[in-house]
Amino acid sequence: MKIIKLIPLLFLPILLSAQVEQGDVLIKNGTVITITDGIKENTDVLISNGKIKSIGEGLAAGDDVRTIDAAGHYVMPGIIDAHSHIALDAVNEATNVVTAEVWQGDALNPFDVGIYRALAGGVTISHAMHGSANAIGGQCQTIKHRWGITDQYDLMMDGAPRTIKFALGENPMRVHGERYGLMPRTRMGVEQVFRKAFSEGKAYMEQWEKHSANKSANAVAPEYDIRLETLADILKGDILIHCHSYRADEILMLMNVLGDFGVNKICFQHVNEGFKVAPELAEFGATASVFADWWAYKFEVYYSTAYNAAILTKNGVVTSINSDSGELIRHLYHEAGKSQKYGGLSDNDALKLITINPAIQLGIDDRVGSLEVGKDGDIAIFKNHPLSIYAVPQYTIVDGIVRFDINEDPADVRMDIDPEETAPAFFEQGGHDHDADGCMHGVFEQLFEKH
Repeated sequence: MKIIKLIPLLFLPILLSAQVEQGDVLIKNGTVITITDGIKENTDVLISNGKIKSIGEGLAAGDDVRTIDAAGHYVMPGIIDAHSHIALDAVNEATNVVTAEVWQGDALNPFDVGIYRALAGGVTISHAMHGSANAIGGQCQTIKHRWGITDQYDLMMDGAPRTIKFALGENPMRVHGERYGLMPRTRMGVEQVFRKAFSEGKAYMEQWEKHSANKSANAVAPEYDIRLETLADILKGDILIHCHSYRADEILMLMNVLGDFGVNKICFQHVNEGFKVAPELAEFGATASVFADWWAYKFEVYYSTAYNAAILTKNGVVTSINSDSGELIRHLYHEAGKSQKYGGLSDNDALKLITINPAIQLGIDDRVGSLEVGKDGDIAIFKNHPLSIYAVPQYTIVDGIVRFDINEDPADVRMDIDPEETAPAFFEQGGHDHDADGCMHGVFEQLFEKH
């Protein structure tokens, strides 16, 4: 029984990696924003077999390697969205308050046009998440935006750590308590769901550990339970928790529960009141994935601030800005730019919110999130600085394969609009004077003064 349950986990990464297409691209003469090693002017990036092989000047490649002239353009790591529901056939398995056994990898849809639209916004990776109907929901899947493939398993980022969705507050209370009269109906009940589930997972883990230590040939193995097995893996630290959250009191509650069970791997999602408990989040080692300026769309989200990302960052919390939306995912670079209007983050710190920081939260920062030799060839190329209100993605590259090309992609899957031609009055009134670095904060200041 023990061998049978391990077979899918052992062989799935091998099967996935064997199917993924890897490409070669030479990007010439760009302004390269590395994130971890400064900005390099008039610099080339060579991607070979899906990996960054060289970063420097005067690089060359064979005649069969596609060359992109990025002169006058900005070359940055592919954008990463730590909270998304694109490419999913189903979002919530709401039949129980704990559904740790289900997995979004079973529900991926490679034909979802949202993948292409995300690529058109420079996004190369997203975290396909279970919904927030359950206190402990299903397992999520980190995917690469390999638009054009037909096998759902080719979307999966092989080797990405396992993740799972938790949820606090109104959503599990409404779905289970108000609708069916089951626990949790209150925030007290939400806490007890976690404690009960972790206690059961701990007992299950101890039973298997005891059985494994028993050398008797006649020892009977405990009954296998995939839900409890998943909870045990959380307790072992093998699965990263990503928790839907808003209120500061509940965020503190869950950190207390996790501390009692020895769990320290968690990214709080949304975390609208994170600014109230930023030092506590930093001390615990929790990370935060936030909206730039969404709140007040339901009662428990009335108290928030657009300074949230900056406050968390300045308190040492690894912070990202996510979309949770098929629309916002297309312009996460604008969402990151808002952190300069609200909080005055530097260009690099603002770009970290959509590159290396979400990579850290997903446990994939050794492969993506910055432009470094040896990392995956996931790159976005922009006309104008990516934090500028005028930024326009030109190419999006995944594993060395150009998956979006503004010049060549067919007109039936994109819109060809020049904003300065279609809305000249907006640009005349909105103040199109950039700061010297061409970034967003100067434009936003004028826009907000006028509106």
